[in-house]
Amino acid sequence: MRTKPTLSTKLLAMGAGFLLVALASISLTLWVTWKLEGGAAAVNEAGRLRMNMLRMVLVLQTETAEAVQERVRLFDASLDLLRTGDPSRPLFVPWSDETRSRFEAIRTQWAQARSGWVTTLPPDRAQTLAQADAFVQQVDGFVDAIEIQIAGWTAALHLFQLFMMALAIVAAVTFMAASYLLVINPVARLQQAQARLRQGELGTRLPVDTDDEFGQLSAGFNLMAHALQASHDDLEHKVVEKTASIAVQNQRLAALYEVSALASTASSLELLAQGFVQQIRRVAGADAAAVRWSNEANERYVLLAGDGLPRTMAEGEHCLHTGSCLCGQPQAQARTRVIPITPSTTVALPHCREAGFETMVTIPVQMQQRLLGEVDLFFRSPIELTDELRDLLEAMTRHLASAMEGLRATALEREAAVAEERSMLARELHDSIAQSLAFLKIQTQLLRDAVNRGDEAKRDRSISELDVGVRECYSDVRELLVHFRTRTSEEDIESALRATLSKFEHQTGMATTLGMVGHGLPLAPDLQIQVLHMVQEALSNVRKHSGATRVDLLVHRHPRWRFEVQDNGKGFDVASVPPDSLHVGLGIMRERAHRVGAVLQVESTPGQGTRVCIELPTVTAATTMPPQPAPPSAASIAPQGAASGEELTPAVAAGRVATTA
Repeated sequence: MRTKPTLSTKLLAMGAGFLLVALASISLTLWVTWKLEGGAAAVNEAGRLRMNMLRMVLVLQTETAEAVQERVRLFDASLDLLRTGDPSRPLFVPWSDETRSRFEAIRTQWAQARSGWVTTLPPDRAQTLAQADAFVQQVDGFVDAIEIQIAGWTAALHLFQLFMMALAIVAAVTFMAASYLLVINPVARLQQAQARLRQGELGTRLPVDTDDEFGQLSAGFNLMAHALQASHDDLEHKVVEKTASIAVQNQRLAALYEVSALASTASSLELLAQGFVQQIRRVAGADAAAVRWSNEANERYVLLAGDGLPRTMAEGEHCLHTGSCLCGQPQAQARTRVIPITPSTTVALPHCREAGFETMVTIPVQMQQRLLGEVDLFFRSPIELTDELRDLLEAMTRHLASAMEGLRATALEREAAVAEERSMLARELHDSIAQSLAFLKIQTQLLRDAVNRGDEAKRDRSISELDVGVRECYSDVRELLVHFRTRTSEEDIESALRATLSKFEHQTGMATTLGMVGHGLPLAPDLQIQVLHMVQEALSNVRKHSGATRVDLLVHRHPRWRFEVQDNGKGFDVASVPPDSLHVGLGIMRERAHRVGAVLQVESTPGQGTRVCIELPTVTAATTMPPQPAPPSAASIAPQGAASGEELTPAVAAGRVATTA
C-alpha cells in the first residue's frame, strides 16, 4: 500500500527543491558571468592586436629585421591566444559564425601582410599603412562581433535575474502558504482545541485529515480528550455515588444520634419505647412497628409501644408467650430475620395477615447475652433487607438495649440509695438511741424489782436513772434530727461548719471559734457530709462528757484537709476507754473515718481538755491509692469493721484508715 508522505518529508522535499533551484540559478549566473569576463578579456586582447599592428608599422620603418621578427612573434602569440583562449584569466572568444569568419579574415590578412613584412627588403610605407588600416578594420569588425555576443549574454543574464526575482517571490509565497497549511493552521487548531478543553469542553475533538505528524498529534489529542472525558464522567459518577453514600451515612448517623438523644432523655421505659418505635419505623420505611419487652426468664413478650399497628392487633398481641407466633422468638434462636407472611404461612395469631402485612422483620434486643425484648417491623409489600439497613437497625436496637439497661441500672441505683439511707438511719439509731433504750430497759427491770421488794431507795435511784436516760435519749433524737437536716455547700464546707457551731453554741451556751487556714480544692458533697457528721459527733461528746466552757474548731485546707476540735474540759485517759465501751460516740466516728479513708486521732489528758483530729487523704491519694490499714502501734487502734470484709465505697478506697484512741 502506498503511504502519504509525512510532514517532515514534505518540508525536506520543499527545502531540497528550493536549494536546488538556488544552486542552479547561482551556477548559471556564475557561468554567464564567467563567459562575459572571458569575452571582455577577448575584446581587450583584440584591442591589443590593433595596438600591436600600429607598432608593427612603426617597427617596420625604424627598426631592424630582428625587431620585426620579435614583433611578429608577439603578434602570432596574440592570435594564437585568441584562437585557443585562456581559462585561467579567463579569456576566450564567444565563438559564433560571425566571430569565426571575422577571426579567419584577420588570420588571412595577417598571413598576407606577414609574408611581405618578413622579407629582407623594407616594405613600402604607403602599402604598409594601407595593409595596417585594412587589418585594423578587420579587427574592429571582430571586436564588434564579440561585443554583440557579450551584449546577448548580458541581456540573457538580466532576463534570468528578473526571472529569479519572480521565482523568489513565488517561492516565498508558496513557502508561506505551505507553512500555513502544513504547520501554522494545524498548530492553531491544536491550540484552540486545547483552550476549549481547559474551559471544560471535554467533548472537543480534532478532525484527522492527514497521516502526517499533525494527523498523529490530532489522533493523540482525541485519545487524550476521550480518556479525560471518560475519567471525568467516571469521577462524576463516583462523586455522585460517594455523595449518596455520605447522605445515607448521615441519615444513619442522624438516626443513631436521635436514638442516643432519646436514650439520654427518656425518663421511663414507656417513653423510651414509644420514641424508639417511631424513629425505627421512619428509618426502615415500615408500615408499622412494635417494641416488645421480655422478662428475665424469656417466658413472654409484652408490647411496650407500637406505631401504625391496627387496634385489634395491638390488643390481641399485647402479651405473647415465647415461640407462640412469628413474633417473640426464644433466646436460643434470637437473630435478625425477614419473615414473609403468605396465605400458606402457618401462624397462631392471624392479626398480621388480616392487617394486610406481607413481610415482617424481627430484631432481637440483646445486652450481654441477655435477651431484653424484640423489635418487629411490618411491611405491606415484599422487601429485601440490605446489609447496610440491617447493620443500621441492629445498631439502633443495641442503643435501645443499652438505654433499657441504663434505666434498669438507674432504678437499681435509686433502690440502692434508699437502702443505703435506711441502713445509715439504722446504724445511727442503733449506735445512739438503741443503746439508750437498752439502758432504759435495764433500769425499768430494776425499778420493777425494787417496787416488788418495796426497796424505796433502789426505786428512787432507778427512777432518777430513768429520768436521766430519757433526757439523754431525747437529746440524741434532737442531734439525729440536726444531723439529718444539715446540708453542705458544693463549693466549701465553711458555711456548714459555722451553722453547726452556731447551733451548738445556742444549745449549750459554750463559746466556739472557727479558724480556716490555707487554701485548697473543695471537698466533694458526700465527703463534706461525712466530715460534718464526725465534727458534730465530736461536739456531742464535748457536750455530754467534757464539762468544757470553750470549743475551738481549726480547719487546715493545705497540704491536706485536717479538722481539729479542741475543748478546755476535764479530759480523760484515752488508754482507759475500752473499744466496747457503752459510750459509742468514738466508735461511730471511727466507722465514718473508715468509710471516707480518713485518719482519726484522739488526744486527751485528764484536766487538760481533749483534742480530736480528722485528717483526710490528699486528692491524688484519694483517687489512686487502695485502702491500706495503718500498722498497729501503741498509739493507734484499727477501726471497727476494717477486717470484716464489708464492701468499701469509692471514698473508702481512697486511702488508709487509722484511729488513735
